[in-house]
Amino acid sequence: MRLRTRAFLCCFVPFALLLAGSFWVIQNRVQSKVREGVRTSLLDNDKAVARVRSKSELQNSRFLRVVGENAALKAGIQLLLSYPSNPEAKRTVEDQLRELCEHMGFDLLMVSGTEGGPLAGVLRAGGRLQPLDANGATVSRSGLLLLNGLAYQIASVPIDQDDENLGTLSVGEIFDFSEFTTPTVLFRNGHVLKSSIAGSGLGEVEAAMSHCSGIGECNVRLHGVNYVSLPMQGISFGDGYLLRSLQNLDSAAGPVQRVIQGMFGSVALGAVLVALLFSVASSGSIVQPINEVISRLKEAEKTGTLVEFQTNISPVREIRGLTESFNRAAVAIREGREKLNLAYVEFVQSLASALDARDRYTAGHSGRVSELSRSVARAMGLETEAVERVRVGAMLHDIGKIGVADSLLQKPGRLTAEEFALVQKHPEIGRRILERVQGFRQFLPAVELHHENWDGSGYPHGQAGEATPLDARIIHVADAYDAMTTDRPYRRGMTHEEALSALRENAGTQFDPSVVRCFTRLDFAEALAMECSLIEAEA
Repeated sequence: MRLRTRAFLCCFVPFALLLAGSFWVIQNRVQSKVREGVRTSLLDNDKAVARVRSKSELQNSRFLRVVGENAALKAGIQLLLSYPSNPEAKRTVEDQLRELCEHMGFDLLMVSGTEGGPLAGVLRAGGRLQPLDANGATVSRSGLLLLNGLAYQIASVPIDQDDENLGTLSVGEIFDFSEFTTPTVLFRNGHVLKSSIAGSGLGEVEAAMSHCSGIGECNVRLHGVNYVSLPMQGISFGDGYLLRSLQNLDSAAGPVQRVIQGMFGSVALGAVLVALLFSVASSGSIVQPINEVISRLKEAEKTGTLVEFQTNISPVREIRGLTESFNRAAVAIREGREKLNLAYVEFVQSLASALDARDRYTAGHSGRVSELSRSVARAMGLETEAVERVRVGAMLHDIGKIGVADSLLQKPGRLTAEEFALVQKHPEIGRRILERVQGFRQFLPAVELHHENWDGSGYPHGQAGEATPLDARIIHVADAYDAMTTDRPYRRGMTHEEALSALRENAGTQFDPSVVRCFTRLDFAEALAMECSLIEAEA
């Protein structure tokens, strides 16, 4: 992220967050007030429905007390209790109940035994009264009764003959959800039995309200709409039944929120524009001079040379102080780097000289290989930094021989296989010597891999082809040439032409063919300065 952007954000974001936080707080307070109003509305609705139900239950109770004293009905019940399997006795009671139900307009009228099981009854279905089939049902004195998928609200009175209880007379009315002004859900033992929420199945409603246990208030989200739900405590159905009413919170809060959003949006837009202009102006005065400093530093990163800045780069005092301090640091670093490079070159030359001094036959070997390798690197068109890296790598290529015994290095005759194996360890020894020094890490591939062959038969890792870095492949050819043209106790050195012929013969097996081609085409008499591209064009 650009500095200008970060400076702008530092100025603008805190204000934007404060504005957003204020809006969030106001919106939550509005929602809280709306929720409180919705809760009050639900409670008032609950009380109103409870009053209506109470009056209805009182009227039903009065009717039942009158009917319960009907002598004919008592006689029919006594006959039915005496002959429970007699269909005529049951039909007689049903006819009496049908007449009473027809006269009073009830939906259900039935007689239950002392154990609560239905003895006889009639219910209204399709506008007609028909006998009740409620085998296995148990009727409570009040509450709800589910029959044929319908819920009936029940009111009951005992039927007594003298001091003997004959049973219970119950009247029922279909529990009509349409009388509620808000969506209503009927539960029994946590399961949804009925729901007046439009467009939602019972399974969806039960899943959405599964957390609404007990009698407390709860939030419900169904089909992307938020509801507040309260149990209707003014109506008691018993036997695990619970009725909950719901109110659409979104529709209640929507108009108020739209007004607040419109008003707040207008205020916020003006405030944001002011903050935006202020932030842009503030960030520009800071960022422009800093960007100038950064661009100059990027140039220094590419060139590797620290540059000095103009002291009047910015009117900001702190930035001027920063550039002055940087200029002093740049001068000190440049001087220190020059001294370090000088010491570094002298140290490398000292190491190479110390190594060559161990054997009079190899005296000057590292220096000659270094010059030859540099000439080949130049001829191959490598950049200046790469040429210098090859030169120094070649100067250090045999540094690992410090760890090889003099008896092996100065042995007058040929080495045995075991002795040669010990000498072959010098590339790895050289790597271990140099890898702990940060400044020598760029030369590690040349030191460790300069004896790897093009066909993979070399050492120490048996790498083949271009898996070996170019620096090491160049040094390999220069090293072999100098070794072949140098006298040894057990043989005389080859002539220049013989050494070049040997390099050509082993190109593609021991040596990289392209490096050999460049090497053999060099003009040794003119400081090996021919361009490799020209050599390749002539080939």
